[in-house]
Amino acid sequence: MCLSAAPSPRRDPMPLAAARATLRLFARVPDWLIALTARLALAQVFWSSAQTHLANWDTTLYLFENSYKVPLLPPTLAAYLAVAVEIVAPPLLVAGLATRLAALALFGMTLVIEIFVFPQAWPTHIQWAAMLLLLIGRGAGAFSLDALVQHRIGPRD
Repeated sequence: MCLSAAPSPRRDPMPLAAARATLRLFARVPDWLIALTARLALAQVFWSSAQTHLANWDTTLYLFENSYKVPLLPPTLAAYLAVAVEIVAPPLLVAGLATRLAALALFGMTLVIEIFVFPQAWPTHIQWAAMLLLLIGRGAGAFSLDALVQHRIGPRD
């Protein structure tokens, strides 16, 4: 009795080639497009929040005094600071100007919101945090005023 090994199945190279081609295609997505998408998405979220807060300032103050339990700051000061960041940072993100600084401010705000105000909304906050960390770490990308300023002043030594 002779036992022979079962013939090995012949591998079709087509799925492997298709996977490699797909990976090459995805690797060509430009960094500036990823950064621009993150900048616009975050700007919309925080700008909309600012508009909501400004639409009825009495309600905003009420929320900061009674619902949003921001530590260490008086509620009125916390409201003014939060809305100021929500007004200033989104246009900076859209323009791609001082992007890392604007993203850092929004990241800090996101942490405060997550930890002290709406911890149950962590699935949303972690998405914001991921986009903000991308912008903090990588910057605004080539399609931005930051890139234009950097090009004008030249590389730092």
